[in-house]
Amino acid sequence: MSLAQDDMLRRIKLALRDVPASERPNDVPVVREYRQLGSATAAELITRFTERLVDYKAKVRRVTAAELPSAIAAACAARGVRRLVAPADLPERWVPTEVELLRDTGGALSNQQLDASAGVLTGSALAIAQTGTIVLDGGPAQGRRVLTLLPDYHLCVVRAEQIVELVPEAIMRLVAMAAERRPITLISGPSATSDIELIRVEGVHGPRTLEVLIVIDE
Repeated sequence: MSLAQDDMLRRIKLALRDVPASERPNDVPVVREYRQLGSATAAELITRFTERLVDYKAKVRRVTAAELPSAIAAACAARGVRRLVAPADLPERWVPTEVELLRDTGGALSNQQLDASAGVLTGSALAIAQTGTIVLDGGPAQGRRVLTLLPDYHLCVVRAEQIVELVPEAIMRLVAMAAERRPITLISGPSATSDIELIRVEGVHGPRTLEVLIVIDE
């Protein structure tokens, strides 16, 4: 946890010190009347997740595990990508022979190298069908948060079994990661924002292009 967060929590505790124990947040039961678990089938989750991604102008393709390496190669070829940034532990079998991979071993890649790269290839931790959101938690095949913020193109692999229906489901699964104070990034489509004139601008806070490969085992 950062020093700023520590300071914020310290101030909250100080502000609450004169509140009676019976009224403190930890002692008041939280009423959860919203749905916490989904009921969609695996096929419905994939379809809904895909539709949300398309709404966000992300590119989506469904592939089998056997097709994944060739799908990655095809995605890179379509964009003319010859050099990709990747986490140090990215599976070797994912890497196309035509593409040079810059592995971020020990966080060795500088921000300048990341910014100048053609893109980044990562896995993911979770995905949320309800919102079309990809969750990264710094786990296997994901690397540092900065890897997916500076390159202009993010090619992300999501396994079908990683997709949950609702946001509360994802939050429950992320409790352990949060307890470890691992950085959690939520990605809902390519980076985009709009100014006061409501003109959409892409690529301001992250990749301008998001491409997702959903791995469906057969």
